[in-house]
Amino acid sequence: MVDKELLEILACPKCKQPVREEPPAVGEDAQAWLVCANCAVGYPVREDIPIMLIDEAVPRGKRPG
Repeated sequence: MVDKELLEILACPKCKQPVREEPPAVGEDAQAWLVCANCAVGYPVREDIPIMLIDEAVPRGKRPG
């Protein structure tokens, strides 16, 4: 889980809009996802570290689970 204060200041590196935390689907290699509603992409959280790189973004429109 991402710290609430950190989540409030994080923004999507692609469009600069706020992100929200979502749990991972079964079998995903991330602890959580930080999802941008504007871009419909998610950035993984691994080992409690948000990986906010455009190259790591994954489409999150319709996800399994």
